Amino acid sequence: MEDRLSIPFIDLKSQYSRIDSRVKEGLDRVLAHGAYVMGPEIAELEKELAAFCGAQHALACSSGTDALLLALMAKNTGPGDAVLTTPFTFCATAEVIALLGATPVFVDIDPETFNIDPDSLKLAIQALRSADPDVYPLPSQAKAAGEPGKGPHAPSSMPHAHLIPKGLISVDLFGLPCDYEAINPILEEEGLWLLVDAAQSFGSSYKDVSPCTLGDTACTSFFPAKPLGCYGDGGMCFTNDTSLHQVLESLRVHGQGKNRYDNVRLGLNARMDTMQAAVLLAKMSIFPEEIELRNIVARTYNDFLQEAQDITVPSFFPDRQSAWAQYSVLARDQEHRQTVFDSLKENNVPWSVYYPLPLHLQDVFSYLGYSSGDFPVSEEMSKRIFSLPMHPYLKQSDQEKVARAVVEGSRR
Repeated sequence: MEDRLSIPFIDLKSQYSRIDSRVKEGLDRVLAHGAYVMGPEIAELEKELAAFCGAQHALACSSGTDALLLALMAKNTGPGDAVLTTPFTFCATAEVIALLGATPVFVDIDPETFNIDPDSLKLAIQALRSADPDVYPLPSQAKAAGEPGKGPHAPSSMPHAHLIPKGLISVDLFGLPCDYEAINPILEEEGLWLLVDAAQSFGSSYKDVSPCTLGDTACTSFFPAKPLGCYGDGGMCFTNDTSLHQVLESLRVHGQGKNRYDNVRLGLNARMDTMQAAVLLAKMSIFPEEIELRNIVARTYNDFLQEAQDITVPSFFPDRQSAWAQYSVLARDQEHRQTVFDSLKENNVPWSVYYPLPLHLQDVFSYLGYSSGDFPVSEEMSKRIFSLPMHPYLKQSDQEKVARAVVEGSRR
């Protein structure tokens, strides 16, 4: 892609122009009271976002990755535990599992939603219970720990029989919630917990409820490019379990007990900066409208791309609303995608690929012993998928330009 692009991939400047006075007022309040860590805006944000999602508790933290890590630590996740998740996601989802010494067990995705396929989930759990990789691909004998590119807690050996399934980290990819009506009964029958990775789906809904209320815990990210982003790093955990929330509060501050010098467990320094909370409070004043605008942009793209040849646009589902963190389409194959990229480049239109290599094929997870072909849908999607500019302030004229470049490239 060229450096000089006529259309921004995301547009935080237009957003800031709407809320600049609110942001400045919020930051001025923080500067006035001087409580830069765990100031009053933290509790205010937690209360507002819990109410927005319909969750009983919300816990602000330092990043979406730390939110996932805190949630796993609260579930006492560790060596010998198998945590199922998708290989078609950002590294952090599986990274936090490995950092705690547990084992990521990958499950392939549905080609229409890019989310975990419930039928594959059933098979993966069955394979774990029976220690039979012929039922579904499982992590194989691990390589020696400490090799370059391997996780620090990679075990020296990992027979299938020693892996005990404990839970699932679902991922609502690109802002679209998973099919929880199909997933939750599987987990309930197997006695497994659910951690919803809502890093991209905050603001979405599944059957008129927030996915942040559908698991034992849910985690989101406030990285600037997310649907609700701060001006740095930030994250949040949601739960309806008061006891679990109390553990999360402790883990967020070094395993703190009754006071800062009373430590009852090993924890993290995972607090959110007060200034980031002030920014997020300002952004929440326009966030519901921005979700509506993102849906309008997505529908407009779908209309404009009808003339594209062999381009599959994302689906709208009657039982869920996406937050449209990304607008992602599929080319016919990798070669076809490249011809579209050429056209986009010629027209100074930005694009991105989420994700060019599934996690099971990345060096950091090679110790798991997965092979090419183990998760064919994820592997095929990585060769066909690409994302176009998406934000609430995308002009229709700019969408027309993007669509024309895609159409032109698709017909070459």
